[in-house]
Amino acid sequence: MIDIAEGLKGWVPTVTMRVIDERQQRIVEELQRCGACTYHELAALLGVSTMTVRRDVDRLAEAGEAIKTLGGVQKAHAPLNLYESPILSRLSDRRQEKRAIARKAMELVAPGQTLFLDGGTTCVELARALASEGQGLVVITNSALVCMELGRSRHIVTHGIGGQFDSDSLSFVGPASEEWAGGFFVDLAMVSTKGFVPAEGTFESSVSNLRVKRIVAEHATRLALLVDHSKFGQRALCKVLDRSQIGTVVTDDRTGEDDLAALRRDGKQVLVAAVAER
Repeated sequence: MIDIAEGLKGWVPTVTMRVIDERQQRIVEELQRCGACTYHELAALLGVSTMTVRRDVDRLAEAGEAIKTLGGVQKAHAPLNLYESPILSRLSDRRQEKRAIARKAMELVAPGQTLFLDGGTTCVELARALASEGQGLVVITNSALVCMELGRSRHIVTHGIGGQFDSDSLSFVGPASEEWAGGFFVDLAMVSTKGFVPAEGTFESSVSNLRVKRIVAEHATRLALLVDHSKFGQRALCKVLDRSQIGTVVTDDRTGEDDLAALRRDGKQVLVAAVAER
């Protein structure tokens, strides 16, 4: 008589190994697409626990296929420590909305323009889109992350504003950055925010970052605010931009109709990005 249990010994581990390999390949593909992910984000994508994701990431890191970061993982061969800061959690927060807003904001961009992008995570998504499709652009930024994204394109000239490096936002701030920012005049400034009250303006909690935005806003021909629905009605420590300085608002389709109507009554151009179902 054939011992079934004995016969199974040869193939059960092989099947298990194949499943793990397929899952790890999906992680690699997601990292190639996004650049970096949190453990929680990958767990939701794969339908497994974060501990399982961590084990898979450990194997990928050992094989040189990925780089472990604080709270997550980034694609291999990316600059070390690029995502190892508090901005990691913000990069993955409401990513669908940010990508949709970035794609919609591309409608404002024309070849030959000079742009400013701040270091907000929505502007990082916009930088990725510009690197793929932007042509003949000059971009000014104080964000190291935006510089790295734009550096993938040979069709964009990027000028980085220097100064004191802020490890939380991966941006350059302080008096030197403010002096540099004052020397640029751009066609279109694209900025994000922590909080936005349509009847008042934008708000930030980081004092070190707000001065560059204010200076750029004064020198820009037009300014577009990239803001997802969760930021509406929110205030933070400091008011940064007055509502009168904002010409265009690009948001997602989960923003309330009352807020959209208020913006239009105030004379703002409003672009609404459709967000794919979760």
